[in-house]
Parts: sequence; structure tokens; C-alpha cells
Amino acid sequence: MTSSSPQPVSVVTGGAGFLGSHLCDLLVGKGHRVICVDNLVTGNLDNIRQLRETPAFCFIEQDVTKPIEIDGPVHFIFHFASPASPIDYLKLPIQTLKVGSLGTHNALGLARAKQAVFLLASTSEVYGDPLVHPQNESYWGNVNPIGPRGVYDEAKRFAEAMTMAYHRTHGVNTKIVRIFNTYGPRMRPNDGRVVPAFIKQALAGAPLTVFGNGHQTRSFCFVSDLIRGIFVLALNDIHDPVNIGNPREMTVNEFARKILDLTGSQSAIEYHSLPVDDPKTRQPDITRARTLLKWEPEVLLEEGLRLTINYFRSLLETSKTLKEEL
Repeated sequence: MTSSSPQPVSVVTGGAGFLGSHLCDLLVGKGHRVICVDNLVTGNLDNIRQLRETPAFCFIEQDVTKPIEIDGPVHFIFHFASPASPIDYLKLPIQTLKVGSLGTHNALGLARAKQAVFLLASTSEVYGDPLVHPQNESYWGNVNPIGPRGVYDEAKRFAEAMTMAYHRTHGVNTKIVRIFNTYGPRMRPNDGRVVPAFIKQALAGAPLTVFGNGHQTRSFCFVSDLIRGIFVLALNDIHDPVNIGNPREMTVNEFARKILDLTGSQSAIEYHSLPVDDPKTRQPDITRARTLLKWEPEVLLEEGLRLTINYFRSLLETSKTLKEEL
């Protein structure tokens, strides 16, 4: 691509992951040239297989904690690189902290050098185990910095602080999205989060594992709604954090029963001890997104879950390894 080309160029770190790959799909569909940067620690080349032969798409295997060098112009940088599920960041605590600090620093440095828009994929986990409900962007959170989950929570909180510092000090055009529980095709079956865990267990006829008494709440947003909101945010002149999520709140028990109903499974529900610092409630206040972005979720939970269940069924049909794990 030459500097005279009008085609927007977007860099997506973590672009082979669950969310990053869906973002790459959308950007290519919007006419962007997309450079996907991923070290494949939790990403998967299968997620971007449909893009690999597309002239507008380029994959670079790299750890973003090392300096990022991209030739030519770059207009947008979407920083999605990070382990995102407890099973990953508890196994990779130092790497999680490094990608939130060094990785964010490198991505912001590239945005500054290229005069590009920078969008940080942050998380509802910055609110910790919240004492305010629902959670709005002005809430500072209730996070245990030295607990096992702190490696992810504090990595994202630090990344937000660095993003705002680059905006205030260097004038980088930054955005911060706080992502609430998102689900959909391309989630990893064994990533430990509740959606793939319940679906996998239900399809296998295994007991659904509920931690605690199941009264804790979550709010689930389908991936296409999230990615649409992120794209709108990238094009808007908003620098403060914005919650993107679905405010429909339900208990984990209710969600387990929904999965059993949609899969037709006869699986039982088993209760296990609640992990340390596990949030008791999670529900986004999306007033800012509704007001400033004119965005709100459109995909009904039942519709999104059917699409996700069908994806996992197809994995079972094609993956001998997954069948053995189940």
C-alpha cells in the first residue's frame, strides 16, 4: 500500500483471538487493510483462516511486549492482545501483566508515531467485585490488587491509565472500551469461561459446574453487537471509557437452566466453591453508549446462544481431540 492510497489501515493486536478475529472480519468488510499481530499464545489461526487469502489482510506472528514495527501508514490501532479468561491469566500471570503494560506502551508508541487512532480493549474487570450496581464508567471499582485475579484486573487498569496519559501528554487520539461478558462463535471450548464451559458440558451430557451458590449475576453480550459498538466508538470523538455490553442481567443458575433448555441436555448442575475475588454482580450501565454512540445491543440472548451452541456442535463433529476431552 502506498501513502497516497485512501484505504484505511488498521492494526489489530490479538487479532487471532476470539474478539480480535471478529473485529478483523468487520474491518475488512468495511474496506480496511488489516494487519493482525498475534503471538498465538491464546489466539488461533483457525479464527482468521477465512481472511488469510484476502489481499487486504496480513498476519504477523509477534509478541507485542516487543517493539512493534509496521511499514507505511496506519490509521487505527485496536489493542486487543491479552489473555482474557481466568484459566489463561491465572496460568500466565506475568505475561498478562507484561502485555497490559509493555504491550500497551508499545502499541501506544506506534499510534503516536503513526498519528493513528488508538482503541484499548479494556474490561468490566476494572470494576472488580463491584459495590455499585449497575456499573457505570465513573465508578472506580473494588479490585484486590494482590489477589490471583489482580494480574488481569490491574493490567487493564494500568493500560487505561497509560492510554489516558498518552492522550493528555502526547495528544494521541485514544478510545477505551470496557467490555462486559461477551460470547459467540470462536470462543475456545476450554477457556474456563461460563458460556463455553456450560455449552461444552451440556452437549457432552456432563454436569454443569456452577461456582458458589449460583446467585451471582452476569450480563451476556453477543459478539457481533460488541464489535459493532467498538467500531462506532473508534470513529467517535470520545476519550473517556465507554461500557459496551448487554444490560440484561441474570443469575448463573438462570443461565445454566437456559443452556440446558436450548441444548435439550439432561445434565445435572453441580456446585463448587466460589473462586477468590469472583464478582458477585456484573451489569453494565450503557447510558453513555446509548447517548453518545447511539448504540445498544440488538441480538437476543436466545438467538446468540443458538448460534454459539451450533458452533460448538460443529466443533464436536470435526474435532476428534475435543471429543476425547469431553
